[in-house]
Amino acid sequence: MIKHIVMLKFKKATQESGIGELEKKLGALPCVIPEIKSYEFGRDIVRSERSHDFALVSVFDDTEALKRYQLHPKHQEVLKTVRELCESVIVADFQF
Repeated sequence: MIKHIVMLKFKKATQESGIGELEKKLGALPCVIPEIKSYEFGRDIVRSERSHDFALVSVFDDTEALKRYQLHPKHQEVLKTVRELCESVIVADFQF
């Protein structure tokens, strides 16, 4: 199993409506991408100096499933939104 963790830092000018749209798009992915075994995301609640604004944790059977997810057209649409809203994106993938 592969755990895929993504942390986002939004641009200062990012509007609440943009974040809401991102959440909507992310929420739709498990219904259309069968490789997703588990999918959780949310906004940071601590808001410390070192916090990122948003995190996503998802699980895939293996690296091949993760690659199919990453290349899926609906995921690519979400990535476009992420690039528009974020100044920083950090990703880590590990086997467990």
